Amino acid sequence: MTERKEHESMTDAYVVLKDVSKFYRKKGGGSTQVLHDVTFDIRRGEVLGIVGESGSGKSTLGKLITKIEPYQHGSITFDGQEISKLSGQNLKRFRRRVQMIFQDPDSSLNPRMKIKDIILEGVKGFDIKLAVSEEDYVDQLLSEVGLSSDFKYRYSSELSGGQKQRVGIARALAVEPELLIADEPISALDVSVQAQVLNLLRRLKKEKQLTYVFIGHDLNIVRYISDRIVVLYNGALLETGSSEQIFSHPQHPYTKRLLDSSPVLDPSRRKPASPEKEIRPDYGPVSSYIEINPGHFVAQH
Repeated sequence: MTERKEHESMTDAYVVLKDVSKFYRKKGGGSTQVLHDVTFDIRRGEVLGIVGESGSGKSTLGKLITKIEPYQHGSITFDGQEISKLSGQNLKRFRRRVQMIFQDPDSSLNPRMKIKDIILEGVKGFDIKLAVSEEDYVDQLLSEVGLSSDFKYRYSSELSGGQKQRVGIARALAVEPELLIADEPISALDVSVQAQVLNLLRRLKKEKQLTYVFIGHDLNIVRYISDRIVVLYNGALLETGSSEQIFSHPQHPYTKRLLDSSPVLDPSRRKPASPEKEIRPDYGPVSSYIEINPGHFVAQH
């Protein structure tokens, strides 16, 4: 095993987070730190899963990577550019290349707009010149996400949860992004349609050669779709490695507890769920990382 002070970036990484911290101001004064010196990379063409309990900082990370929210310390570089310094046309290009799929399709779709206009909103905002008519382009995108062309004349209130999320995916794809941040994209859906949307995301990634950051709390789902996994707890990165390394050889006590508490479909392999009080110990600040195996790092406290 080898020790390192920080995660080294891979040569094929095109998004690098280094010592990223995030604070929120309190109403009565002072601030709350929700991310603590988080460092990892996102490699072109992979699915990076981010897992952790509610309040661990997963969704906040997604908002920082997409520049929806600022960060107070550290750096995030996309294709070699520090995103906090982007402005003008460079910022516009970045926002087109990085899109987000939100957890709640209800709140992310404008109920006063027809589906056609929702999908074309980004196309018009980025002044994208289409090779086909707007009608044909919308039909093409709807077909790619498994919806018929007549959906373009409907409103979101007329759609089911799964259909709304498919529209949200089509809207993100409309501007031809490279990186999709999927923030718990199936957690608000019925169980009966979760697998359909998950398989849709896998197919689109392959067809369009996309890179994903998949944020989730259901470890079985994250394992199914992810190449590598980042484990967060209370705003700190505790372990990172390939999906196989994390699930077959977890090293950090929190990762082990999280896996023990995750539902297992095979009854013969189920373990009693860990009580909440056992899942939330105080591990203390991270001082360094140990490389257990190539690419598998665990925090030291």
